[in-house]
Amino acid sequence: MNENTPRQAALKADARLTAYFANEDERRAVTRDLFDQAAPGYDRAEGLTALGSGARYRREVLRRNGLQAGMTLLDVAAGTGLVTVAGHELVGPTGRVIALDPSPGMLAELRKKVAVETIEAYAESIPLPDDHVDFVSMGYALRHVGDLDLAFSEYLRVLRPGGCVCIMEISRPASRLARALLRFHIRSIVPLLARLTRSQAEVKRLWAYYGDTIEAAIEPERILDALRRAGFADVKCSVTLGIFREYTGRKA
Repeated sequence: MNENTPRQAALKADARLTAYFANEDERRAVTRDLFDQAAPGYDRAEGLTALGSGARYRREVLRRNGLQAGMTLLDVAAGTGLVTVAGHELVGPTGRVIALDPSPGMLAELRKKVAVETIEAYAESIPLPDDHVDFVSMGYALRHVGDLDLAFSEYLRVLRPGGCVCIMEISRPASRLARALLRFHIRSIVPLLARLTRSQAEVKRLWAYYGDTIEAAIEPERILDALRRAGFADVKCSVTLGIFREYTGRKA
């Protein structure tokens, strides 16, 4: 990318976000704290929010986009391992899975589920060699990336030639009514259910932030443009239920 080209953040400048942080350093500190504190109750709350994007859906997305037995998978922003587990099942005993996340609390929860390599790091700086993995996945975490251009360049760098990236993300629905329903579900229904199931208060804070980041997320076309700028070929985006997007690309 040309040095004069402005870098692309995953979130727009939005007044709702200033309640959480004022700059990139604060964003990293705040979100790491949010995820660390919410980690023990994260999976329960995620199950309440899934809206049809549960374990079977994640596994099918990875399979459909080319993850196969024997491959090496890097799952970026792995969190508690919801995508990691699905990937581990697909690559099988002859494959290899590496889970990367900046939150030690989330990685601790992940290691309770599955025995894979874990790395505490950010998407913008992946401590792996060039041409190291066959597939890069990211599940519902793109909105937490501060620099898409750096992150996507890192994805391309660590992929082997012919390797694929698959990014699952929640996006704003097209209609006003659907947006209002999604906002109500995340801000009202999920916290209510979380209280009934005795989920931690920290999860409520994280889900409030989730709702704000969905509203402040950049448009899908700008994400596709960032993938192309990084050097990915065959860049595409598919949509399920008007909310769940799959951004994919291939390293030539």
